[in-house]
Amino acid sequence: MKNLGKIIIIFSLLTTAIYAKVVARVSPKSVVSGEVATYTLTITGSEVNKPLISTICGSNVLGSSSQTSIEMINNDYRKSYVLSYQFMPQKSCVISPVSIEIDGKTEQSNSVKVTVKPAVQDKNADFVLNLIPSKTELFVGEPFTLNLVLKQKKDAEAVDSKFIAPDFKGFWIKGESQATRTEKDGFIITKASYRLAPQREGNLTIKPAQLKIATRISSRDVWGGFMPQIKWKSYFSNPVELHVKPLPNNAKIVGNFTIEATADKLQINPNEAVNVTVKVRGEGNLEDIKSFKPYIPGVNVFDEKISIKGNTLTQKLAFVSDKDFTIPPFSLAFYNLKTKRVEKISTQPIPIKVNGAVKKTALKIQREASAQTTEQPLHVKKRAKVYDKLSIGIAFVAGVIIGILIMMFAKPVKFLKKERVLNLNDERLLLIKLLPYKDKDEEVRKVVDMLEANLYSSKKEKIDKKLVKELLKKYDIS
Repeated sequence: MKNLGKIIIIFSLLTTAIYAKVVARVSPKSVVSGEVATYTLTITGSEVNKPLISTICGSNVLGSSSQTSIEMINNDYRKSYVLSYQFMPQKSCVISPVSIEIDGKTEQSNSVKVTVKPAVQDKNADFVLNLIPSKTELFVGEPFTLNLVLKQKKDAEAVDSKFIAPDFKGFWIKGESQATRTEKDGFIITKASYRLAPQREGNLTIKPAQLKIATRISSRDVWGGFMPQIKWKSYFSNPVELHVKPLPNNAKIVGNFTIEATADKLQINPNEAVNVTVKVRGEGNLEDIKSFKPYIPGVNVFDEKISIKGNTLTQKLAFVSDKDFTIPPFSLAFYNLKTKRVEKISTQPIPIKVNGAVKKTALKIQREASAQTTEQPLHVKKRAKVYDKLSIGIAFVAGVIIGILIMMFAKPVKFLKKERVLNLNDERLLLIKLLPYKDKDEEVRKVVDMLEANLYSSKKEKIDKKLVKELLKKYDIS
């Protein structure tokens, strides 16, 4: 009787599973990190409200598909749906049951477990990927080469392929070579290289590169027939471990460089710009070099953003003044890997002559010895004092009469004060006049930025002249 009871329980469970309306599964159940798995829901019912699934196990759904089939069992038609979702799990997890409304009732699927294994290089596979660094111990900013080598068996088939480069987080990517292909000992060998430089000290890891290969396989569809499909398989390289040391003597730049500075003119008119180009050439961490903008009293200096192409760094600067000045040397200190010491390189100073510049001289005031005066006794006669008073009175009355006559008969005369007005089309002069107020007024800052862009870059912006007039009036600029 006990055995009979067990058989009944097992049979009832099997019956429930056979006629379950929602069945979930994942294929494959075990994947390598970076591979894609497929989550499938098989739903049986006439009216199905399909679920909206955007993430699975915390990973975004990469793609989805659906199939519909109708089968007849005992003269009864049964409709089935197969919903498939592709995702890339990042870690092992259990996919929770999904609630689906079927024929007016809410049904739940079963939970499914997916296992994620770490990426491991298989040296006996049809495709073998290797990362080979030129050195494993280096300084911060020191360039090195990372070689990528792919060995493919000649008889290995591939319908399609996708290469996913390593994550170079923590490294400057200074260059990448074109891939080359050769054949040797039954293998097709593809080589490429990256030129990198570490951004910080410590033990850094370059994670494995990944190669996805697509091959053709045959599988059964929902009607039991065979259909061709594409199956993707991932191949991984080895990881790379690097030990990065800090630069000696608190140096910030490492490599071997040269520096030069050239000016487009050595003689200018007042408030005309001198354009200077600074170039640093060599191999090293050019990305860590800061702006060369100097401070020169009485000179406005404008610097453009540094640009780097290959092993050359370029920065353009503009200098504006109304008097003679000298552009100081541009300097760069770096740790030389060959000489094992910190070196400093500099350009020559550049003197600039401004036409018509007035040299300011110190104001000297010479005081003359005051003349000695001797007091003389003043003798004034009383009659003279009487005459003086009378003369003053007569002159005062005459002046009043003349003034009244002028007001009555003379034409009004207008005295106009000629004011000097700034030429709003002279952008250089406007820039010089507005610069002192740049940090005090947001509107002034915007106008100054547009003037700088118009004068020292290829970008041209329209200046609001009405706003400029208001600002000139606001700060009494003439």
